[in-house]
Amino acid sequence: MSWSALSISLRVTSLATILIVLVGLSLGVFLARTRFPGKTIVEALINLPLVLPPTVVGYYLLQVLGVNNPIGRWLHLPAILFTWPAAAVASFVVGLPLMVQAARAAVASVDPLLESAARTLGSSELAVFWRVTLPLARRGILAGGVLGAARAFGEFGATLMVAGSIPGRTQTLPLAIYDAVQTRDYGAANRMVLLTSVLAFLSLWGVRRLGEGR
Repeated sequence: MSWSALSISLRVTSLATILIVLVGLSLGVFLARTRFPGKTIVEALINLPLVLPPTVVGYYLLQVLGVNNPIGRWLHLPAILFTWPAAAVASFVVGLPLMVQAARAAVASVDPLLESAARTLGSSELAVFWRVTLPLARRGILAGGVLGAARAFGEFGATLMVAGSIPGRTQTLPLAIYDAVQTRDYGAANRMVLLTSVLAFLSLWGVRRLGEGR
């Protein structure tokens, strides 16, 4: 098994998960509590990575992350293509919709009367969120974070487009599995596939347990 690929996958997934939780929770709360024109369009754009082919998502990221295109120059982005941070960005993009959906549903399920009661007791909006909303929605939010992290860990197509498959630098575990099969190193492929399957199963089991604990 490629330990360097596992190490890179863990590094990529860790960074992607932090971004998924921070951005996904913010968007989930915003969508659950705000009504505005074009909300359906915004939701559709957020969920696009779930239905687009990974290569299409990767192509869009190439346009955004490339410093030699108008978007990259406008955003003043550093050159991160074909580095592990580029793989983290790809993993973040594909895992984000799962977190947003879970966070939105969890926040929307919180009884507004409980939040109103906290406000009448003098709590600020931020205090209401931290002391009432977040604790009551924590299981759904945690489930979304786990699903987003699992999706980030298994990302393949978009990662290959923006980071390549450079052993020891950008080659994550899914990419290492593909390369092992291409070189007919089935022993290494079997070990990596087993590890990936176990991690995926544990992720789904954890989400199920969180749902049962509601």
